[in-house]
Amino acid sequence: MTKKLRAAVIGVGYLGRFHAQKYAALAAAGGDVELIAVVDADANTARAVANELNVKAFTSYAELLGDHPKLDLVSVASTTETHHAVARDCLAAGVHVLAEKPITVTVAEADELIALADTNKLILQVGHLERFNPAWLAVRDKIKQPVFIEAHRMAPFKARGIDVSVVLDLMIHDLDLILPLIGSPVADLRASGVSVLTDGIDIANARIEFANGCVANLTASRTSTASLRRLRVFQHHEYISIDFGERRIGISKKRDALVEGEPPLDNETFQQPPGDALMTEVQAFVAAVRNGSKPVVSGREGRDALAIALDIDRMIAERHKTFS
Repeated sequence: MTKKLRAAVIGVGYLGRFHAQKYAALAAAGGDVELIAVVDADANTARAVANELNVKAFTSYAELLGDHPKLDLVSVASTTETHHAVARDCLAAGVHVLAEKPITVTVAEADELIALADTNKLILQVGHLERFNPAWLAVRDKIKQPVFIEAHRMAPFKARGIDVSVVLDLMIHDLDLILPLIGSPVADLRASGVSVLTDGIDIANARIEFANGCVANLTASRTSTASLRRLRVFQHHEYISIDFGERRIGISKKRDALVEGEPPLDNETFQQPPGDALMTEVQAFVAAVRNGSKPVVSGREGRDALAIALDIDRMIAERHKTFS
């Protein structure tokens, strides 16, 4: 009988609680993983989630890396500024890590985690959830050589997301999606943004030109009255639109033979059924640990998205200094 992998979740606030529920659900369904503990600096939060899922509660993850039976894997869903220290200590202890996005606060911190995971032959996965959206999974392989990409990611204001800029909170999702698609270095970057509800940047736009000629225009806002998550991809003789919220995909292709008076494009629209992106993400992480395979979103990919997001933030900050 295959030994079950022992899992814990560090940081069980809003998002971490969902991680814990997914591990518990996998175990209840007879999966090859079991949730043995949850950790949160707030004892009441840790206790509430632990009681809900019938596991042990801790206020310090160091207790789990010490005398407690050895962990195999953890989800790190604590605050962004703690990701580096928590993930570093877990990797150093031989524990595989799924770190929520952004992977760390700085690129240097991300590089340290990647090197540590490589040295210890451990899985380091980053929680870029949109990679597991049913619409993206359905259309990803249809995108071959994009020449222009446009993304709009809008969300109502939520106080729990303001520890980072809108670029690191929202736009980074689209950066993570497009970078593997394009596979080319950034040649030129222009960005602007404004503060509306917080002291940080709440609306941002970035225009990125890549060395292969592809251009991406990304807009993110956390001051919208409604949620909107759309990506449009243009490639030779084809246009693909993805609505992540509605899981709707539109594909328009140039007709082989153009007939005067008729539309030049054949259009197809289809919608994917609802899915559980977080469950799919957690399952992918567990499978990567079990099989020793490359994670869907590697530490390097999380690091690359972070690097450009930080460049965008720096450029916006410089513009503010210039015009203030």
